Amino acid sequence: MVKSIYPGTFDPVTRGHFDIVERASKLFDEVTVCVYSGSMKNVIFNIDERVHMINETVSKLSNVNVIKFNKLTVNLAKDLKASVIIRGLRIGADFEYEREMALTNREMDSTIDTVCLISSLKYQYVSSSRVKEIAHLGGDVSSLVPDHVLSPFMERIKKSA
Repeated sequence: MVKSIYPGTFDPVTRGHFDIVERASKLFDEVTVCVYSGSMKNVIFNIDERVHMINETVSKLSNVNVIKFNKLTVNLAKDLKASVIIRGLRIGADFEYEREMALTNREMDSTIDTVCLISSLKYQYVSSSRVKEIAHLGGDVSSLVPDHVLSPFMERIKKSA
């Protein structure tokens, strides 16, 4: 049985995130989406809200579960007995960052591999930061986030404007 983790901030969870989770769920026996609670990013949803939104997003995927975490990803993988860290790649800059992280994680624990999934073409430009920027500037993000995320997301964006 191959267990994997997909760590991230997921603020907000996007259709691009779901694309990676759904594809990973077909490759691995178990996928745990790990929502980072200690982010230095300016998050608009608290950790429990993000976990709830992701749980709703992945609810139809029977081999996917969602947890929160606040430790080194490689240590989390060890704790969960996961042998794979899943990462999504959109653009060239992602590759350099993820390559460096994979090598660092491999140095800390050589039994854990990083598997990078290339984002589907229609999600190549989608990131949580980009979605926030588009929404702040009045753009339509309905095709970028799951339906159940759109309304609470837009409410937060309006409050922060």
